[in-house]
Amino acid sequence: MSTATPTTAAEPRRAPRPRADALRNRERIIAAAREMFVEEGAMVPLDEIARRAGIGNATLYRHFKDRAELITSVVLAVMERVSTAAETATAEEPDAFAALRRFVFEAADERIGALCPMLSEGFDKDLPELNASRERLDEAVRDLMARARRSGQLRDDVDVGDLMVALTQLTRPLPGTACPNMDRFVHRHLQLFLDGLMAPARSELPGTAATLQDLSQP
Repeated sequence: MSTATPTTAAEPRRAPRPRADALRNRERIIAAAREMFVEEGAMVPLDEIARRAGIGNATLYRHFKDRAELITSVVLAVMERVSTAAETATAEEPDAFAALRRFVFEAADERIGALCPMLSEGFDKDLPELNASRERLDEAVRDLMARARRSGQLRDDVDVGDLMVALTQLTRPLPGTACPNMDRFVHRHLQLFLDGLMAPARSELPGTAATLQDLSQP
C-alpha cells in the first residue's frame, strides 16, 4: 500500500537582495551626482557623473533609468542625511545653539546645495517619498530651532526655510565658475550667518519668515 507524500504550500519567492558591489556602485553614483549637481547644476551630462563615480555608463543606467530618477534619489539621500544630522545634534548637544551650529556645519558638509534641483522646472515635488522626507526634515530642523528659541539664543523672526535657503546658497558655487577652493570659506561664512541668527536681533527683517513648504512652491 502506497502512502501519499504530503504536499506543502510553495513558499513565496523573495526578491533577491542587491549584491554588495551593486549597492556600493549605487552609492558611488549618488555621491558623484550630488557633487556635480552642486558644482554644475542638475543638467550635468550623465556620462560625466558615471566617469566621476568610476563606473561605466551601462552601470549607471542599470541603477537609474533616467535623469529624473537619479535626481530624485540624490535629493532623498541628501534629505535623509541632513535630517539625521539635525536629530542627532538635538539629542547629543546640551546647549541649544551649539546643537543648531553643529547641524548647520554638518549639513554644509553634506553639500546640501544638491537640494536645488527640487526647485527646478519639471521636477516632480509631490512624490510620496519626497513628501515624507520633506516632513521629516521640517520636523527635525523645526525642533532644533524651537529649542534654541526657547533658550533665548535664537531670534524669533526666522523659520526653517530661512535656515535652509542660507545653507543652500552658501554651499553651492555659482554654476560654470571655477571655485576649487571655495569649501575653505563655507564654515567661515556660515558662522557669520549664525551670528545674525542670535538673539537679541540687531535689526528687523523685511518680509515674513520662510517655511520649508514655501520653498517647495512653484
